[in-house]
Amino acid sequence: MKKWVISSFLLVIVIGMLAACGTAEKSNGSSSGSGEKKILKMATSADFPPFESYDAEGNFEGFDIELAHIIADELGYELQIEDMQFDGLIGALQSGRVDMVLSGMSADEKRKENVDFSMEYHRSGEMFISQPDAGIDKIDDLQGKVVGVQLGTIQEEGADELSEQYGFEVKKVDNATILIQELVSGRIDVAYMDKTVATGYIKAQGFVGFDDPTTSSPGMGIAFPKGSELVDDVNKVLEELKANGKIAELEEKWIKE
Repeated sequence: MKKWVISSFLLVIVIGMLAACGTAEKSNGSSSGSGEKKILKMATSADFPPFESYDAEGNFEGFDIELAHIIADELGYELQIEDMQFDGLIGALQSGRVDMVLSGMSADEKRKENVDFSMEYHRSGEMFISQPDAGIDKIDDLQGKVVGVQLGTIQEEGADELSEQYGFEVKKVDNATILIQELVSGRIDVAYMDKTVATGYIKAQGFVGFDDPTTSSPGMGIAFPKGSELVDDVNKVLEELKANGKIAELEEKWIKE
């Protein structure tokens, strides 16, 4: 009897210790601990000022970055941002690697086949930019030229279509920074890119440019995996931010001339 009591007592202690360990392990989870914020994983391609880039200290900055932080705060999430190549963003959503993409992404019909989008939060359009002495100031001047675009962008698709009609060669590069380097070095004659971003480079580096007269691109949206429950929640926040003037305030801060 005494031996049975001691054994039972020891068993209770062991079970208690295991339970305590289990609780401790569980509390270290990213979102399961009491009082801890859930994690919202966002991907971006931080080579696209003024929407997303790095500041001098190596921190993310830009219109999209600030908007993402506001959305995360409103929904009670802790925001984690991962930088990657633009043409890998859709795949990151499809694989479940991230919860959303905020990266100046146009919500076109082709992308909607693979991901869901929020309501539009900004609209830019497209622009061709070149060196001031290139003599390129209208779309007919592109014949025989090399036009650079960023892989995975709506401009890549547009350039492929326009090249046949206007007789130019398309060169595709990984990111916007490389695209500008190609233009500066003379390896391309023209860069075809989002108008807001292009305008920033015109002011910073003395390029000249003209609007693409052939297209009316869709506005930018926040991308999510198909069927994500976040879409409705984020749309409610975006509607509120438009109504209270916060979106306009961000545009004034980051985009307006």
